[in-house]
Amino acid sequence: MGDLLGPDPVLLPEDPDVEAALVAGEPAARVAAAHPTASVAWAALAERALDDDQVITAYAYARTGYHRGLDQLRRNGWKGFGPVPFAHEPNQGFLRCVAALARAADEIGETAEYQRCLDLLDDCDPAARVELGVK
Repeated sequence: MGDLLGPDPVLLPEDPDVEAALVAGEPAARVAAAHPTASVAWAALAERALDDDQVITAYAYARTGYHRGLDQLRRNGWKGFGPVPFAHEPNQGFLRCVAALARAADEIGETAEYQRCLDLLDDCDPAARVELGVK
């Protein structure tokens, strides 16, 4: 019999090579090219593009990282719902991509996508919206 309170939280595995490269200051574009499945690299690219008022570029980076993150979550047992805790650092790349996608969608007036992203963040971990400053 399964857990009556819902699925267990999904905790993505660490990727020390990616984290080390980003911490060492390697450009996020180079890290994403070397590790295209690493949502955290795509999140860094999307966030930088948003900061530089390049909303369409940010949208594309965030969408890529979001899909790469979905692939990772599914490989680790996620069924499209259930907790993806923000406090677990390897989950943050995916959640940052969802937040960046929400911000970009909001900026271009894509209201339905913006709301879907907010709902996904809330479903994964309501604390993520607070941590990532998404309203």
